[in-house]
Amino acid sequence: MKINLISKSETSKIIKEVSQRWKKDIPKIKNIKSHYVTDESQIMVGNGLKFLKLNNEYIPFLTELELLEKFPSVTVDMGAVKFMCNGANVMRPGIKNHSEFNLDDIVCVIEESQHKFLAVGKALVDSFKIKEMKKGEVIKNLHYISDEYWEINKTISTN
Repeated sequence: MKINLISKSETSKIIKEVSQRWKKDIPKIKNIKSHYVTDESQIMVGNGLKFLKLNNEYIPFLTELELLEKFPSVTVDMGAVKFMCNGANVMRPGIKNHSEFNLDDIVCVIEESQHKFLAVGKALVDSFKIKEMKKGEVIKNLHYISDEYWEINKTISTN
């Protein structure tokens, strides 16, 4: 896997862009290491921050619990868990409850029994529409437990 240390100025631009897209304050970091998984995907690691860059999308990494808690979420029933961990999108029937979010927002997926983060995705609808939905996709699954990024992360040094 190719690893690239990103310059201070480029790191600053990336952090600014991530902060704007997520609408969250991200602490300044001197440098980010970019671990290239494919041409379209990278695991970005900085001091106290880890996220994915998938094409032009920035996704908080599932190991970053403190960061994930700042995002809107949906809680899914236990029947949805195995599908989520195989990359399935979140379907309306599996949602037990949710916070407020808008179309295209980054949304975390939590399982109902242990309240653990299972996945991170992108909203395909506004949250207020969920009540009137009986079926259909609600969240596009972008990163989930046991996906290739999760497995590759186990081999990445945090130094």
